[in-house]
Amino acid sequence: NVRVSMDRKTGEIHVYAQRKVVNDVYDPDTEISLADAKEISKKYELDDIVENEVTPRNFGRIAAQTAKQVVIQRIREAEREATFTQYSDKDGDIVNGIITTLDKRGLVVNIGRTEALLPTQELIPGETFKIGERIKAYITKVEKSLKGPQVFISRTHPGLVKRLFELEVPEIYEGIIEIVSVAREAGSRTKMAVMTKMENIDPVGSCVGQKGTRVQNIINELRGEKIDIIEWSPNYAQYIASALNPAEVLAVD
Repeated sequence: NVRVSMDRKTGEIHVYAQRKVVNDVYDPDTEISLADAKEISKKYELDDIVENEVTPRNFGRIAAQTAKQVVIQRIREAEREATFTQYSDKDGDIVNGIITTLDKRGLVVNIGRTEALLPTQELIPGETFKIGERIKAYITKVEKSLKGPQVFISRTHPGLVKRLFELEVPEIYEGIIEIVSVAREAGSRTKMAVMTKMENIDPVGSCVGQKGTRVQNIINELRGEKIDIIEWSPNYAQYIASALNPAEVLAVD
């Protein structure tokens, strides 16, 4: 325990350690025996506070600034570690953000506590954005760097389609319907195979939604990309035939 005294006119600072006078000392940093206190001054009694100066050497303005810089640096490191942990846990998840920068490398997106890089090659072919526009993307990886965590996102990853369907279709989010596989040519077409173990559930119809509303919302988000939803089958011939929709399949050998 310390008391700090500062002269507001000269800026001179003094630091005094405070110890309580007790019969039995259990913590020498905060307590002092009555006998030792009496050696300092006869006036001390039990429960009094004894002060002795412990001002560090060269304890001036520069030292204080140095201490401040060290504390700030530690706080920043802790913040970076917390941010890295937060977004590394979201690796493989969908994220919402606001575009802050456009350049040749791609887009810089503010996703909350940090910024993410959306490289040009991870954009859906033909789509354009403006600064300040909101965007949904898929977190592909999170790395540590000297400036803090680096989050990389994508609009072309098949995982984006999967996460969008989880947001749009409650049966997928709840695990009633399972997305078995997704194949994607970003900007052109996505094929997605789904299945369910419940006989009274139509997995394809649930994903399409009434009058196609569910799948249409995702198509709009993906700038008109066509999405074919098929029912997965353990029968490979049937599965292949379904996967070739909307082509008319005559036979599978």
